[in-house]
Amino acid sequence: MRKNVSQLKLPADSGLTASDLSRVVEMAWEDRTPFEAIESLFNLKEPAVRLLMRRNLKPRSFRLWRQRVTGRKTKHLQLRSPDVSRGYCPTQYKR
Repeated sequence: MRKNVSQLKLPADSGLTASDLSRVVEMAWEDRTPFEAIESLFNLKEPAVRLLMRRNLKPRSFRLWRQRVTGRKTKHLQLRSPDVSRGYCPTQYKR
């Protein structure tokens, strides 16, 4: 039986600021950023990221995001090719 979303809780020690929350949402939308990177930076495992996204996106946006990340090899380090060692496209961050 599925729990009601309102009963689910984020980790108590997450303590995310508004800018942290924005960055987590941005990283979750990025195709090449694995959930493990979000976990290492913000101490949020994949289920907590899903909950955070559910609470901070419109319902349709959340469904689109879930369809996008489900089964995507680049979102999970264990499924990712060992040839891919970076978390973003080389042209994504221009200096």
